[in-house]
Amino acid sequence: MTPGIYAISKAGISHKVHEYEHDPASAGYGHEAAEKMGVDPARVFKTLVVTVDGKTLVVGVVPVTGMLSMKRIAKAAGGKKAGMADPQEVQRRTGYVMGGVSPLGQKNPLKTFIDASAGAFDTVYISAGRRGLEIELSPRDLAQLTGGQLVPLQQE
Repeated sequence: MTPGIYAISKAGISHKVHEYEHDPASAGYGHEAAEKMGVDPARVFKTLVVTVDGKTLVVGVVPVTGMLSMKRIAKAAGGKKAGMADPQEVQRRTGYVMGGVSPLGQKNPLKTFIDASAGAFDTVYISAGRRGLEIELSPRDLAQLTGGQLVPLQQE
């Protein structure tokens, strides 16, 4: 059980855990997850950690079909500029390795922003905290568990 699965189970939130055989040669973890689970990639969300204004780490949760807009996440976080966070810092702060970062169960929970497109679906898929393991839950429950806000985050 990963910290993400533990967190959602402890909260008593309705969810499903999906496991698939991860191919170590795959670099597109989210697209691989959608393909192996047979679901619309627009429902599979990736967890990206960014640094806002060079000091604050925040999480952006966006569909694997889209790209995170650094301008939009910086604005949502009340900053001016954003960039991808250092992978070692991400692992240190969240407790997860790259490709398996979950918005749930982080060692030091980070402020979270979820792309507004999630609201169009009854359920979405997020990393459970390990490559090859996904959690399916409602976007509303994801926002509740992370304290996250649904805002437009994708590049246009």
